[in-house]
Amino acid sequence: MDEVRIKLENGDLRTYRKGIKPLDVLEDLEINGEVIGAVFNGELWDLMRPIEEDGELEFVDLNDSRAPNFYRHTMAHIMAQAVMRIFGEDKVRLGIGPVIENGFYYDFEILDGSIKEEDLPKIEEEMYRIVKENLPIERIVVKRDEAIKIMKEKGQIYKVELLEEMNDEEVTLYKQGEFLDLCRGPHLPSTGVVRHFKLLSISGAYWRGDERNPMLQRIYGTAFAKEEDLKNYLKMLEEASKRDHRKLGPKLDLFILEPSVTPGMPFFLPKGTIVMNELMRFSRELHLERGYVEVITPLIMNEALWRRSGHWDHFKDNMYFTQKEDVNFAVKPMNCPGHIIIFKRKPVSYRDLPMRIFEFGKVHRYERSGVLHGLLRVRAFTQDDAHIFCTEEQIEEEVKGIIDLIDTIYEQFGFTYRAELCTMPEDHMGDEETWNKATEALKNALDKIGLDYRISEGEGAFYGPKIDFHVKDSIGREWQCATVQLDFLMPERFDVNYIGPDGKEKRVVMIHRAIYGSLERFFGILIEHYAGAFPTWLSPVQVVVIPI
Repeated sequence: MDEVRIKLENGDLRTYRKGIKPLDVLEDLEINGEVIGAVFNGELWDLMRPIEEDGELEFVDLNDSRAPNFYRHTMAHIMAQAVMRIFGEDKVRLGIGPVIENGFYYDFEILDGSIKEEDLPKIEEEMYRIVKENLPIERIVVKRDEAIKIMKEKGQIYKVELLEEMNDEEVTLYKQGEFLDLCRGPHLPSTGVVRHFKLLSISGAYWRGDERNPMLQRIYGTAFAKEEDLKNYLKMLEEASKRDHRKLGPKLDLFILEPSVTPGMPFFLPKGTIVMNELMRFSRELHLERGYVEVITPLIMNEALWRRSGHWDHFKDNMYFTQKEDVNFAVKPMNCPGHIIIFKRKPVSYRDLPMRIFEFGKVHRYERSGVLHGLLRVRAFTQDDAHIFCTEEQIEEEVKGIIDLIDTIYEQFGFTYRAELCTMPEDHMGDEETWNKATEALKNALDKIGLDYRISEGEGAFYGPKIDFHVKDSIGREWQCATVQLDFLMPERFDVNYIGPDGKEKRVVMIHRAIYGSLERFFGILIEHYAGAFPTWLSPVQVVVIPI
């Protein structure tokens, strides 16, 4: 077929020659404005990338929420090009340079040298020069073997490693001026589209996050479409630095960290312990009022339990293990199997449902040393974890009740939030039909409640779809805290049933949920949210006598 049928945002259906580019469609439609990219069949798409099949086409301008995926990605390439100009193309080995929340980074290895903090202004200056040059950005499709040959000739060993692991017959390279990089895109049409950026910091980062690999240097930066937005973001970063819980926590005698003794596991001091206990007391009272029962489950359980639950296959690398009397045990990374054991201890009638079990459960999950961050990223933490066992007919009402509880708790701290429905990830348990059923159940609940949400494809838990709640703090930052996860799979693995009205066994539905998420992390967020000045009810010191 030499033609493609393209459905536009307004519903119009147009026929074009096969291989047409979104830029050509723009010109045909006589659309003016700051269009920088497109979305074709749900995929971010360069304006110069050919369209080879029928589909739906949207355009992305600088005000679109998807625009940063284009201009921040291009800014990462501009930064890499600047580094290569300054240090020499033959002296710089490129790692990866993705878009991240609020910015971008690129990893470098500098042969016979290193990038220093004082080099950042010089790199910025060269970046401005590249922006001013307004170099056209070209997307080049080549055979994988040809790309390997090109990168070997350039001495780009990390790119060669990535290419050799790919299964694709063809890969994409992006070129701007003398700079060529392996990349999936998307990118801007040229380097001169966005000029408001700032390099923020430099740090070490192991290649591919593995301590066994070489240590590279990572430069972080940010970019915005408008100068005012960049200024506001930098102002927010300055304020966040003043509120950093890693500084305020020890200063206010709340907690300390001793990485040489136990990395990622905080010591709470008397004042910090008061705050932690108050958070639990407040939550506990609300849970008990709403029909939850509190339990305590063991910290260490037989390895066989985690094999049965599916954690072994999908979470083993993040778990801690021990052995005694020739029996293998695992330190629990989650509380759900323990709550299932409690539910299954005796027959349960449909009249007993829903059964709401909650726990302030201590869990341990291995995190690489390089990603540990105060209380926000730890290896041991306390979850305000609950599991609701119910029938399919009760899902909607239970989700509604959970969201009402979330509202009540977050209101106490002055938090607003947005919701995100997360769907089946690539690494998951169960079949697609079961996942679709679970996702639809959560979607229906959200729709009937009338809560605004957006869909985040592929971000669900390995055992089921979930709703994540992102709170906004006093300086405008977002933090993912609460989560509601629907699970049809764990009840299958553990044969979890109830007795129905007809006297026959029926499979129960399991809802996982947490509201603080991690108490330690929530505490860290609160320190920064309040800048250490807690409300009276939460403050560990409420009155001080001052001698006159």
